[in-house]
Amino acid sequence: MATYLGTHGSKIQNYTTDPDNPNTGEVWYNETSNALKFVYPNTAGAWATGNDINNPRTKIGGTATGGFTTAIIMGGEVPPPAGAQSVDTETYNGTNWTEVNNLNTKRLLSGGAGNQTAGLAFGGEPNGNAAELWNGTNWTSVNSLSRSSAYGMGTGTQTSALYFGGEIPASASFETKTESWNGTNWTEVNDMNAAKAQIGGAGNDGNTAALSFGGKTPPNNPTANTELWNGTNWTEVNNLNTARKELGGAGITTAALAYGGANTPPIAGTETELWNGTNWVNQNGLNVNRSGGAGGGTTSSAIYAGSNPGPGVASEEWELGYPVGVWATVNGVNTARQGSMGSSSGTLTASFLAGGYTTTNVANTETWNGTNWTEVNDINTARSTGGGAGTTTSGLIFSGDGGSPSTSSESFNGTNWTATPSMNTARRNSAGCGASNTSALAFGGNPNPSSQNNETELYNGSSWTEVNNLNTARLGLSGIGIVTAALAFGGEAPPGKQVVTESWNGTNWTEVNDLNTARSSIAGNGLLPTAQAYGGTTG
Repeated sequence: MATYLGTHGSKIQNYTTDPDNPNTGEVWYNETSNALKFVYPNTAGAWATGNDINNPRTKIGGTATGGFTTAIIMGGEVPPPAGAQSVDTETYNGTNWTEVNNLNTKRLLSGGAGNQTAGLAFGGEPNGNAAELWNGTNWTSVNSLSRSSAYGMGTGTQTSALYFGGEIPASASFETKTESWNGTNWTEVNDMNAAKAQIGGAGNDGNTAALSFGGKTPPNNPTANTELWNGTNWTEVNNLNTARKELGGAGITTAALAYGGANTPPIAGTETELWNGTNWVNQNGLNVNRSGGAGGGTTSSAIYAGSNPGPGVASEEWELGYPVGVWATVNGVNTARQGSMGSSSGTLTASFLAGGYTTTNVANTETWNGTNWTEVNDINTARSTGGGAGTTTSGLIFSGDGGSPSTSSESFNGTNWTATPSMNTARRNSAGCGASNTSALAFGGNPNPSSQNNETELYNGSSWTEVNNLNTARLGLSGIGIVTAALAFGGEAPPGKQVVTESWNGTNWTEVNDLNTARSSIAGNGLLPTAQAYGGTTG
């Protein structure tokens, strides 16, 4: 039999108390509690921006019983002036949405079950009882529901599905009815306890188990009500933390996800909640407020596509396993200031901070060793709001405000600052990045209070060279990366704060997905393909 020593190359250590700072994955034996202990990876679920659907719409039907890579969306309402029901169908492979063969019947507010290779669509306006089966290529009409209804919820598979709740459009009356699908016919079964429509639901495993949550009750009130279906009856269980309608849902009756939706007044939200079989627990929210989209998947892999709240194209993917970061307060700098320049390639245990503004521009430099900030030799020219690059032993600062926009740059060797060749364009409030004091990139800023700069300059240790410009001129932006792979994000330009993000490949800037929150004076760190943005001003 394999042993821990044989598979991991080290013995399990014995302690009388738990270690102060155990590493993720570390195993030890606590002799006091007689317990073998292990540090689980600190991970959580989070939403990431996915590629857009091809056709903007709202009130979409959708399903994805096997995670977001099995998603299919169908129907919905297209934007004005058409403002009509749609037959469009799209599938998602985890990267792109692809248009496939259309529904036979136009519909919005429909229910769905199954996945992109074996799906089912039913209900919705205008032909509220029509049902269609998807075989991965085409839709085929099958036996209809016993009622004409929209705004109901569908769960299950292509051969074992459930449709519950809803609203009869002609009379605007809400329903408690439930119908069960056995692969051939629909059969009425026991009603829900409360009449509601625009419900979220979960129940990927068939018509004998489902969870209903949220929705609206008469006359148009968002609800937090949750009901559990056991194959025979509905039972009220613990409510959502946030009442809402037109929300997305994923998962099964013991592990479900509720996300998005609108409250009163009808404002779309980002709230995400995880059902653990007993209670709803708040999770990381959607990146964009939205309701009326198509949802589906599991608690480890879910999708929400379209609407926001009008007909939209954006989609988001939910995935478990993202590392959780926690901000902790550490020792402060010796000189309080703003607008300082720093080491863009610094680390958690080795960084520098140079210049800045108190009541005037200052020249102070401080280095960080992971515990404390230490004052070291000053920069030659007091300044603030410039760019920085490199490390604590090979650093560079450039541009900034020294009483007026500056072109000067200085190199740091870990002890002293030395003047280096000037930039071509004077600017302040610029961004920069780079690996060392001989390899840096400067971009953006403003040469005067009434204009923004899109110019980019490359430093090779000997001179600054103008290269291709940013697509969007702005000041107060941030940058991360190296001279062949950089990212510029945020900033300010008329009419206000920016969400624009651009990627640099060593030759050109290309616009990529935006920040979720527009802001300037933003900070960031990372190396592509990963980056982090934090702080800044939004007002």
